[in-house]
Amino acid sequence: MQEKTGIITMMGNPLTLLGKQPAVGDQAPEFEVLDNDLSPVRLSSFQGKVCVLASVPSLDTPVCDLEVRRFNKEAQDLGPDVALLVISMDLPFAQKRWCGAAGVESASTLSDHLRASFGEAYGVLIKELRLLARAVFVVDREGLVQYIQVVREQTDEPDYEDVLSALKKVL
Repeated sequence: MQEKTGIITMMGNPLTLLGKQPAVGDQAPEFEVLDNDLSPVRLSSFQGKVCVLASVPSLDTPVCDLEVRRFNKEAQDLGPDVALLVISMDLPFAQKRWCGAAGVESASTLSDHLRASFGEAYGVLIKELRLLARAVFVVDREGLVQYIQVVREQTDEPDYEDVLSALKKVL
């Protein structure tokens, strides 16, 4: 499996990413994760929709909490042609509990804990922690990656305006 260093840090400490990150213009890699009811979900389940794939280290951290709440708020205005998928290594039960407490209804939280399928396919699996790096991918209706943002310092939020600008170009 491919290893990359020098891409991300957590609190200034360098981390290693595992997997091969797709490039803009590539076919988005298929993956299989679990929804909050333990049902398998694949990227192909959203065929014909624009997908925002936001990976986060853990919903139970302050920055991830802020990020998902912000994306959930933005998703309310995006319409039914956009699927906002937040993927973490959190267990589905914890994701369901967190969504209920946070009032998150417009974003779907998905768990990669079982196989790290998303983390490996998108090159965002953190070797040292077996968590996902904070990153955002926008996939168009044809299944092509149109935007990638890997947040360098994992305790920072993503550039929301850049993500939304890229998303509007795809819509």
